[in-house]
Amino acid sequence: MSRNKYPEQTIKKILSVSGRLFTEKGFDKTSIQDIINELQMSKGAIYHHFKSKEEILDAIIKKQLSYSNQMLKKLIKDTKANNGREKLVCILEATMSDEEAHSLDNVLMSQIKNPQFVVLGIKTGINSDAPILSEIIQEGIEDGSINIEFPNECAEIFMLLVNIWINPVLFNRNISETLSRLKFLQMLMKQLGVDIVSDKLIKQILKRHSYIMEDKNE
Repeated sequence: MSRNKYPEQTIKKILSVSGRLFTEKGFDKTSIQDIINELQMSKGAIYHHFKSKEEILDAIIKKQLSYSNQMLKKLIKDTKANNGREKLVCILEATMSDEEAHSLDNVLMSQIKNPQFVVLGIKTGINSDAPILSEIIQEGIEDGSINIEFPNECAEIFMLLVNIWINPVLFNRNISETLSRLKFLQMLMKQLGVDIVSDKLIKQILKRHSYIMEDKNE
């Protein structure tokens, strides 16, 4: 496959193979040479697109975030529910259960203490995901299933708490401590008038984090 003639296909293949190696071996234990050997490409073909494995990881992260954002938009379009609150509950649960959206969780968590990665996660949650959630919260306000005066701010705080504050790897918490914070988040959102953190969602989040922590401790 010629990198000059099919650059998009070459990039896609590099990201796919690199993502698998990062998942199987860990980011730190995967070298550029490992990626070259697996791809059976020349070193020049890879370096034409990426200067380092860090650049490859950045591209993988951006691709994963783009997928998650598009998936969220599709769920909003396709999800049927009696009201805005129920719709948001269904969307959050569906997002958490989507295997493709979480296929690189272990790789991403290996970078969780990288300040640039954390900032990227915060910005993505605030600038990309929160506005989408805010639209559904507004639907709930209009149909009476959600009662809050500040839908935009509520969506932003929710994304910050779920993506950053809840993360046990970032703060070296165990599952029990994470469960306590999820229960607090459930109570907080309910008291704010946005009762969207279901018991099922809590179990899903705990399950995801349990898998990541098990792999991290191996």
